[in-house]
Amino acid sequence: MRTIKAARIELEPQVVSHAEEMFEVLSDPAIYEYENEPPRSLDWLRERFRKLESRRSPDGAQHWLNWVIRVEGSGLIGYVQATVYPDGHAAIAYELASRYWGRGFASEAVRAMIPVLAEDYAARRLTAVFKQANHRSQRLLEHTGFSVAPPALHAELGVEAGERSMVRELDSPPA
Repeated sequence: MRTIKAARIELEPQVVSHAEEMFEVLSDPAIYEYENEPPRSLDWLRERFRKLESRRSPDGAQHWLNWVIRVEGSGLIGYVQATVYPDGHAAIAYELASRYWGRGFASEAVRAMIPVLAEDYAARRLTAVFKQANHRSQRLLEHTGFSVAPPALHAELGVEAGERSMVRELDSPPA
């Protein structure tokens, strides 16, 4: 796993030493309007990051790729991640502190991650699942080349009621 540089951000492979700064980022209650919940404690987050540093699922079949997003002069502002499966499917996710929403950082991070997923991990299909009410995520994904997944893929991904899935095929090298 490598560091990824983009115009305004740098994606650093997530490690345990990021936990303290990321705990502050991930404690922003606005992040959880639609998704998940904040980390239980700093120790819990450190342990989670420690497990993710393996970059592999326990059976070795999946790549677990997690990058923190750094903005020069602002520190860490969130993360992007991907789980890459043996069939070339990669499920992506992202979270940013709310004070950075609407400034293009999340779409820049997703765009920067895509070529690495394709070139380094042979990902050919990217998916993202989110709450239907999260229009911000839908717009971000649309701006990065995703479209609403067809019903068969929606079912294959086990998308729950109230959720939406989007997909981007990478049959050719990404732009």
